[in-house]
Amino acid sequence: MSGPSEQPTLRVSCVLLTMGDRSEELWRAIQSVREQRGTAVEVVVVGNGVAVPEVPSGTVTVNLPENVGIPEGRNRGVAASSGDVVVFLDDDGWYRSREVLRHVRDRFRDDTALGVLSFRVADPDGGPDQRRHVPRLRAGDPHRSSRATTFLGGACAIRRTAFDAAGGLPGAFFYAHEETDLAWRILDAGFTIEYDAAAVMYHPALSPTRHADFYRLNARNRVWLARRNLPWPIAVCYLGTWIGLTVIRERSCSALRAWFGGFREGWRSDCGPRRPIRWSTAWRMTRNGRPPLV
Repeated sequence: MSGPSEQPTLRVSCVLLTMGDRSEELWRAIQSVREQRGTAVEVVVVGNGVAVPEVPSGTVTVNLPENVGIPEGRNRGVAASSGDVVVFLDDDGWYRSREVLRHVRDRFRDDTALGVLSFRVADPDGGPDQRRHVPRLRAGDPHRSSRATTFLGGACAIRRTAFDAAGGLPGAFFYAHEETDLAWRILDAGFTIEYDAAAVMYHPALSPTRHADFYRLNARNRVWLARRNLPWPIAVCYLGTWIGLTVIRERSCSALRAWFGGFREGWRSDCGPRRPIRWSTAWRMTRNGRPPLV
């Protein structure tokens, strides 16, 4: 059996999406990638509806004339990259460790079935890690690594062959649940997904509800997610579960109106091609701690 030193070296690319309003943060993010030790990393910056601001020389830039949304913007960045492993980093996030991407590369090198590695997101001010950043149901201990069935879009690494096999991110989603759509298809293609607490990205604590269309897109895309990917008996249970959870959790009448409006939109609009996952994939997700019911 050949050892790790005899295995081919994987090329790593890092894709950053920007709206042009975080120039200092973007520079910090890029520098944290360029300072990585032990592996060369190609940096690709996508200007989503804006011209990419000044960035360090050697950076690949992609200027999109209009805002195409987060998933399609990242798709364009992947298309412009050359890596065997593609890392997604938010433009206001960064790495403090200079070894993290070597660690990530080696994880993919040593496990050929690994499709996605989801990073731990840490508070730069030393606050507690947020539970919503841990992509599993039992999120109480962010420092525990585990198998997962989804991942964080701005703090992850994806094997390029897994990304391509799954067809990339669903561009029409624009924002919300696009990672889960891709994750389910990557799992259905036979790859695994892991949450790796040793791979740390720093990011300020922000609420997802700051986005104007959060509730509408969250609900619409959840319906699209089920329609596109789940066998119908599971899809009905999945959506029923999320209706119940939303009604229980959300106290704002205006937010509920927006959510149910998006839910209706999800049934009435085109969700793209339907390719339901296999029942064996649903069972594997269940064994990994999160059945596709919640």
